[in-house]
Amino acid sequence: MSDRDAYVEKMKAKLDEWNAEVSKLEARSRGAQADMRQQFEKNLEELRRRRDEAEQQLREMQQASEESWKHFRSGMDNAWDDVNKAFHDAMESFR
Repeated sequence: MSDRDAYVEKMKAKLDEWNAEVSKLEARSRGAQADMRQQFEKNLEELRRRRDEAEQQLREMQQASEESWKHFRSGMDNAWDDVNKAFHDAMESFR
């Protein structure tokens, strides 16, 4: 398996984790009181937006040539760090 393939698989697994977390948070938000639900929904929307951006970058990286994928990797690492931080921040706000 090439470095790129291993990296893509790792990122796909992380996306799966984030999707599972979003699903859990969505279920929690449905049970929240109206005022809290608004905040939950706002946080969830931000998480979805960041997750979608990361998914798009992953698709672009998969389509990149072998020579240019490392350029995408740098951008992906930054995007994943941002999304990861957003997930942790959102999880804290749901507690």
